[in-house]
Amino acid sequence: LDRDGTIVVDKHYLDDPNELEFLPNAAAGLRLLHAAGYRLIVATNQSGVGRGRFSLARMHEVNARLEQMVAAAGARLDAVYSCPHAPQDSCSCRKPQVGMLRQAAAELGFDPSDAIVVGDKVSDIEFGSSVGAVTMLVCDHDETPSMESHRPDFVVRDLVQVARIAADANLLAQTRVAR
Repeated sequence: LDRDGTIVVDKHYLDDPNELEFLPNAAAGLRLLHAAGYRLIVATNQSGVGRGRFSLARMHEVNARLEQMVAAAGARLDAVYSCPHAPQDSCSCRKPQVGMLRQAAAELGFDPSDAIVVGDKVSDIEFGSSVGAVTMLVCDHDETPSMESHRPDFVVRDLVQVARIAADANLLAQTRVAR
């Protein structure tokens, strides 16, 4: 799962844990996914660190607060991975590069192609598509953004819709066959 714009309101360069705010239906969607047995892993680009807008320690405080909020909502994050680099750093962890996904897979023991990657940006979809994962684009308005190279498998309004689709194993199996 992406963080900003997918789970919480995207507040440009969010550096205050007290400003974290769930998107509509995010807490309910996380609860549903957790109850269904999905492991919830966050992979988030946090270039505000690399750009000098806030410290690495502050980024960790924000992520720790997110974990508390998710727990209070009745779910659990298995891990949070963050890329603190600026775009020009050309690191292997900044989405759409798959460094965070490969690290999560190695540490938590899963095949990246078995993942469901959920995000609100083209880079999130490219991140998942490049390893063969099912991808879901969170888009809370009627017009889906243009995605020339990497089209999502699903376009959803919120995490409740993600949970409903994820619960339908037949639909996901059909998606995999259609690739």
